[in-house]
Amino acid sequence: MATAHTAHRHYYVPESSQWPIIATIAIFTMFLGGALTLNQISQGHEVLGAGFLLFVYMLFGWFGTVIAESENGKFGDWEDTSFRMGMMWFIFSEVMFFAAFFGALFYTRVLSVPWLAGAGTKVATHMYLWPNFLADWPLLKIPNNYGFKEAKEVVSAWGVPALNTAILLTSGATVTWAHWALKLNKRGQLIIGLMCTVALGILFVSLQAKEYGHAYNELGLTLNAGIYGATFFMLTGFHGFHVTLGTIMLFVILMRSIRGHFKPEHHFAFEAVAWYWHFVDVVWIGLFIFVYWI
Repeated sequence: MATAHTAHRHYYVPESSQWPIIATIAIFTMFLGGALTLNQISQGHEVLGAGFLLFVYMLFGWFGTVIAESENGKFGDWEDTSFRMGMMWFIFSEVMFFAAFFGALFYTRVLSVPWLAGAGTKVATHMYLWPNFLADWPLLKIPNNYGFKEAKEVVSAWGVPALNTAILLTSGATVTWAHWALKLNKRGQLIIGLMCTVALGILFVSLQAKEYGHAYNELGLTLNAGIYGATFFMLTGFHGFHVTLGTIMLFVILMRSIRGHFKPEHHFAFEAVAWYWHFVDVVWIGLFIFVYWI
């Protein structure tokens, strides 16, 4: 590795690494396996699985290298600033990601649905495209001559979604409690706070999976249930995926904390995961209000 500390502190630049090329091979292999699977070629699943295993190996190796560099004091203030800027831009990209999906939801509810009912100058649209359409949301009455299936009802906001809201808000409090413990160098409180946060994340995903089963099997709410079903699963599904990733990251941070990593004055990895988790919390509040409640 390049020298990290000189008389005048320079930005740490690591030596050439094998991990980027391994990541490229892994991603290409997964892409190839996915293409073979979609085309129903028998070896597709094996190729996809091999690519995924190689990708996981790369993650462990590359992150392990960076963790070792951090624990060995390779990173200073300059690197810390770069990491923070990178994480900020990443979260901003995630904000735009969900903004696009919320935008699709609002466009459908505010513009498309009224237009189909003949609002404004769209009378001809109503007459010739769907004369029996009623502007109502959630949109459960849909034309069946296109292969769609109508849902019986929607998921109630005051069941699992309300409980999951309380769970995520509580997890935001526990990760903040753990952060304060780290700043005060209270290792025991830090570990307990992270354990609680990880457990709450797992509970959230488990309840959402149960909710999906109920929606599919009993309510008839599927991806094929028109625009409401599509937007419902698109928004809640991607959010659930983010919660899953956040829980995995929190678990890694928990394992590192148990091993004695992080110091009160040097713990950006913890802060980055905490930022991501709070972002997930905020997105869920928007989902609860606009997807489940109103």
